Amino acid sequence: MIRSMTAFARAEIKGEFGMVACELRSVNHRYLEPSFRLPDTLRDLEFPVRERLRNTLTRGKVEVQFRVDMADAGGGSVALDRELARQLVDAAAEIDQMTRHAAPLSATDILRLPGVIRSRDVDTEALHAAAQEAFEQALTGFLAMREREGSELARLIEDRLAAMVAETEKVRVRMPVIMAHYRERMLARLAEIKEDLNVDRLEQEMVLFAQKIDVAEEMDRLTSHVAEIRRVLKDKGAVGRRLDFLMQELNREANTLGSKSVNADSTLSSVELKVLIEQMREQIQNIE
Repeated sequence: MIRSMTAFARAEIKGEFGMVACELRSVNHRYLEPSFRLPDTLRDLEFPVRERLRNTLTRGKVEVQFRVDMADAGGGSVALDRELARQLVDAAAEIDQMTRHAAPLSATDILRLPGVIRSRDVDTEALHAAAQEAFEQALTGFLAMREREGSELARLIEDRLAAMVAETEKVRVRMPVIMAHYRERMLARLAEIKEDLNVDRLEQEMVLFAQKIDVAEEMDRLTSHVAEIRRVLKDKGAVGRRLDFLMQELNREANTLGSKSVNADSTLSSVELKVLIEQMREQIQNIE
């Protein structure tokens, strides 16, 4: 089953420490590109989460965000790291001596720096376990949404493949009619100039014309590519790049059909095929 690269999922876990939530969102991208927004208390989870994504996904720009709301511990749920704050004040004073007109460092500025304010009596092991559980729940929903979106994309692509098959059949049926019409035009032209009919010369002209407008090979390749796309759509794993390559091949055959066209209907079929291919290409850009 193919998967879309667009998805969103959220999960939260509550415990004695409070609540931890995880959000996953992604958009299409040529490669897998994860980014993280984690509080300091969960910074150690970035590597295992990154590895989990790398082993699960292959493409997409994925944003992972954790949020922690600590429970009120009654006598104050936060503590000041006095030693770190003192070091920061000393460092600011030293920098102030080295520069001129330096902006003073306020207490608010110090409190905003990472690690100065830390949670008091937090069960880090329980918090990390809850965060990992929230991530796994979010990942399950995230993958399910990718598969639902992928199923819809596959349906849209299949609709256009069916339209392509119908259009190529129109061209196949139309070719003998085009040849018969050309033969009639040649006979009418010969009659107008009152020239003796040279059957052999006429047949030679017809053969040359048939070779010039012959698109049987292009039609066969279009049919073969459509069959391959349908096969790829049933594969598991990442198929977006293969589908994108097949779109290039389809477009090449449609262009050749247009260049060989000597009939308005064939030209319209070429244009219609290219429209269908472009519509599929737009959908495939979002397939993993």
